[in-house]
Amino acid sequence: MRKLAVDELDRKSIEEFKDAPKLPVVVVLDNVRSLNNVGSAFRTCDAFLIQKLYLGGITGTPPHRDIQKTALGATESVEWEYVRNTIDLVKQLKDEGYRIIAVEQVDESRPLHEFKMNPGSRYCLIFGNEVFGVDEQLIALSDECIEIPQEGTKHSLNISVSLGIVIWEFWKSSCNS
Repeated sequence: MRKLAVDELDRKSIEEFKDAPKLPVVVVLDNVRSLNNVGSAFRTCDAFLIQKLYLGGITGTPPHRDIQKTALGATESVEWEYVRNTIDLVKQLKDEGYRIIAVEQVDESRPLHEFKMNPGSRYCLIFGNEVFGVDEQLIALSDECIEIPQEGTKHSLNISVSLGIVIWEFWKSSCNS
């Protein structure tokens, strides 16, 4: 066994990435404060061929050195858009037929491992502020809330970690559809 060299990883060019079929998922970051978390979101969206990343409210936007530091160039491959009003965006996506999924701990949330993607459906995953989570108005607009089961004392993961876990599960689910 040996570690692969960078030129053996079969990386897509930016053009190949843009032309590649995407996972039927858009990601919404609502009022995410940490620019490093925003950069990590770009990188994860690139890794799993996410359709689009929306940056809402106070969420920082490229170009910014702290975003670039963790995005490692994914701001050039991932389609993204800034929206001032995340609520209006989510209403629009719902009207366009996206199934709205908030990633939040609520009284009726479903454990992530029990969620399965429906073939032919499109999804909008909402991730909220690092301290306050997903806005209550966005939860009310959601078709469903999912959460990552946790057994420790914190029941709180960094948004970049949560985003990676959730998108990985959606990617796996799409492969099994």
